[in-house]
Amino acid sequence: MKTQHIFNIVENDLKILNHNLQSMVGARHPILSAASEHLFSAGGKRLRPTLVILVAKHTLGTKEITAPHRRLAEITEIIHTASLVHDDVIDECITRRGVTTVHSLYNNKVAILAGDFLFAQSSWYLANLDNLNVVKTISKVITDFAEGEVRQGIVQFNSYVSIDEYIEKSFYKTASLIAASCQGSAMLSNLSRSAQSQYYTYGKHIGLAFQIIDDILDIIGSYSNLGKPVGSDLKNGNLTAPVLFTLAESSDLQYLIENEFENDDDIDTAVKIVYKGQGLQKAKDLAEEHIQAAIGILPKPNKHSEDDSLHSLIMIGEYILQQIH
Repeated sequence: MKTQHIFNIVENDLKILNHNLQSMVGARHPILSAASEHLFSAGGKRLRPTLVILVAKHTLGTKEITAPHRRLAEITEIIHTASLVHDDVIDECITRRGVTTVHSLYNNKVAILAGDFLFAQSSWYLANLDNLNVVKTISKVITDFAEGEVRQGIVQFNSYVSIDEYIEKSFYKTASLIAASCQGSAMLSNLSRSAQSQYYTYGKHIGLAFQIIDDILDIIGSYSNLGKPVGSDLKNGNLTAPVLFTLAESSDLQYLIENEFENDDDIDTAVKIVYKGQGLQKAKDLAEEHIQAAIGILPKPNKHSEDDSLHSLIMIGEYILQQIH
């Protein structure tokens, strides 16, 4: 199976999702409405709703998913987008997904309110799923986002952060939502608690791998495929896997970080140091470990099985790795 097939089998579902997102976030205030529409028109990978849909198709054993599953996919994308709005204010990003960020287009106050509005909308739709366990699972994610931001904020430019601390922060900021949304989809399919936990663990490892690859792209990517300047995380003092691995072999990089890139060309110098070291390969190896852990959780596909959704859940890992090729 080619990785593009992953999205082919959910193509119609994502079209419905994109259409529904526009109506779901339609605010009474024109600026909030414009800010919301601006965000969703920028697109994005739609990885989170894709996973919800794939888990639904696989666990239901059918190509058609239920209305609650579809709504959960939409809720996860709204929550994710709300977190990006707040992230962009904190990180002072000018662009996201190749378009101007909400706070740059309007101001910080509007951006914060737009993010709050999206979180509120997601909570309302979540409550209307009438499934208390799903509500509990997904609502905790919003707390995790805040936890992740605080953890990230208090260790900026700290060259002594461990890989374990980085992974924990990455869980709160990224993997938590992916894990919870996969589990929520399994819950809506009325799977056993042990099976629900399996999909949670699958989503957790996929989410961590996704974040690690995203952090590698911050070093090696281009503006065109990132939609934001290269080295943005590094410039903000957010030390990611490739940087942390490189720190073990480069005192020059440690010096630049501890002096918070005081010279204009320090970021470029730091990126080159990471690029030439072993940190990028070690980070990729770490991402692959999490992908293998995720695949190991899933049921083994039958050679003669035509369960495209299961094969797609397996191939998601390969798709994530392909982002750095």
